[in-house]
Amino acid sequence: MNLSTPLLLLFLFFSSTLFFTVESKCRGSCGLALASYYLENGTTLSVINLNLNSSLAPYDQINFGPILRYNSNIKDKDQIEMGTRVLVPFPCSCQEGDFLAHTFTYRVRSGDTYEKVANSHYANLTTVRSLQTTNTFPATNIPPSAMLNVLVNCSCGDESVSKDYGLFVTYPLRPEDSLSSISSSSGVPEEILQRYNPGVNFRSGNGIVFVPGRDPSGAFPRFISSKQGGIGAGGIAGICVGVLVALLLISFVVCYGYRKSKSKNGLLSSSIPLSSKADQGSAISLQSSDLVGTRATPGIAAISVDKSVEFTLEELAKATDNFNLSFKIGQGGFGAVYYAELRGEKAAIKKMDMEASKQFLAELKVLTRVHHVNLVRLIGYCVEGSLFLIYEFVENGNLGQHLHGSGRDPLPWTKRVQIALDSARGLEYIHEHTVPVYVHRDIKSANILIDQSFRAKVADFGLTKLTEVGSSATRGAMGTFGYMAPEIVYGEVSAKVDVYAFGVVLYELISAKAAVVKLNQSSGEFRGLVGVFEEVFKETGKEEALRKIIDPRLGDNYPFDSVYKMAELGKACTQENAQLRPSMRYIVVALSTLFSSTGNWDVGNFQNEDLLSLMSGR
Repeated sequence: MNLSTPLLLLFLFFSSTLFFTVESKCRGSCGLALASYYLENGTTLSVINLNLNSSLAPYDQINFGPILRYNSNIKDKDQIEMGTRVLVPFPCSCQEGDFLAHTFTYRVRSGDTYEKVANSHYANLTTVRSLQTTNTFPATNIPPSAMLNVLVNCSCGDESVSKDYGLFVTYPLRPEDSLSSISSSSGVPEEILQRYNPGVNFRSGNGIVFVPGRDPSGAFPRFISSKQGGIGAGGIAGICVGVLVALLLISFVVCYGYRKSKSKNGLLSSSIPLSSKADQGSAISLQSSDLVGTRATPGIAAISVDKSVEFTLEELAKATDNFNLSFKIGQGGFGAVYYAELRGEKAAIKKMDMEASKQFLAELKVLTRVHHVNLVRLIGYCVEGSLFLIYEFVENGNLGQHLHGSGRDPLPWTKRVQIALDSARGLEYIHEHTVPVYVHRDIKSANILIDQSFRAKVADFGLTKLTEVGSSATRGAMGTFGYMAPEIVYGEVSAKVDVYAFGVVLYELISAKAAVVKLNQSSGEFRGLVGVFEEVFKETGKEEALRKIIDPRLGDNYPFDSVYKMAELGKACTQENAQLRPSMRYIVVALSTLFSSTGNWDVGNFQNEDLLSLMSGR
């Protein structure tokens, strides 16, 4: 035992460092940046707050505090001189494609174009090209009230330039700007500004530069490496050589020593390999006996999480009044969820028992590797007494609450289609754009969160499994009754189980019925929602039969053709034969077309061979 323990910790440290360090090309994720918003054309602080914070609250309820803290020159929020630059704090994290940015949502108004949104509403913080890339609407036909994704780039600094600056302003250049004027106004030497923006002409009058910014106290926050004292690229290369040479020997000694100790002490273990295509040959193997509930926990302490922050139990307890019930906002299968405000950001804290270590590590592994606007963002974690995961707070609850709960206004049909599209985009990302590929395994309306703008984010990755690209399945059957695909009975899990569950969610959006429907109150007879819709499609008058199960709260405020097409897509997703189900890539295309209401999509006209062709990418 004395020999194996230090070797085990050494192995865990090396493998976890390699695993998390090589994952992203981003140069760190600082969590906070500032946007320099130039006021003109009568723009007000409430409009800026709306565009850059997606706030839908009434004007008198909007929290202007975060903006005012960084703009001590603003004495009256209702009277700001035109030509002023307002600094607006916003999240800065690694995005798909390995660059630092944040995606805001903007509700289209009458007369809006991509150019107007970029130049006027966002004061050149984004570009027309960026808007066209991140949205599916044609430039000549952006539907009113549609929601646009607005990408704003940011920076976290560069320690090779200077460690004196750790907060940066995304600064759109204007014709009157120059290197010397920006240096004078910011208090940053010209040489430093140029090194942070190599090759940039500060007199160009357009484009973005990154300028070191000050915190509310007026000081420049220092650069903090996201590796938190981790190992640089050269060190990693050296470690790789050493680890590769010693890996087999260490693994043998560790396994032998641990098995001997386990046999002697009768410890029950729950090994959780955190390995991937990106780090074959190096894996984190954490035992349940390692999770002893202290900050010195050997297994967890070995993890170097590059894109999230470690919190202390004291900090979490203070933010929730010692986890007072008044802060509790939810209860899941693996723990309770509490609302908190941490380090200036609204957050949701999931408190999990030590027995849920597998689920804790699954979520930690996935959410530190994948970043997408339609996946809930992980802020940080804590391992003290219990296991804690800290996420961004998503204001509007989950989809199930909107569809099945009472006391909420019914979701309009357009919002339901948007929510379906957002969720599909999140799933498409983990299915087709990550290495390794992930299978969520617990897609349901309760795990689709809705923000203030009624945009959707997929959450709860505690059951997620990875599968190598090109493989057909990975073993291990779990999920929620009513959403589980037939093949799960045989223990086969592929991306198509998520497609099946997503089809059930589409049926929920149409009917507002639960995944399992109680058919007879007296007998207690239940039936899956998939079976209910199967009966609809068997009817001679299936259109009339479908109308009978559409959410009655919609009244007549929906285009029946759109509902019918979504029902047909749900039918394709829930086919018994997994190979005949469409891919999430096809589903995203179908829902994008449905949302834009072009009227040229009809899934009912596709034959099985068409679906198979789409799934295979032909």
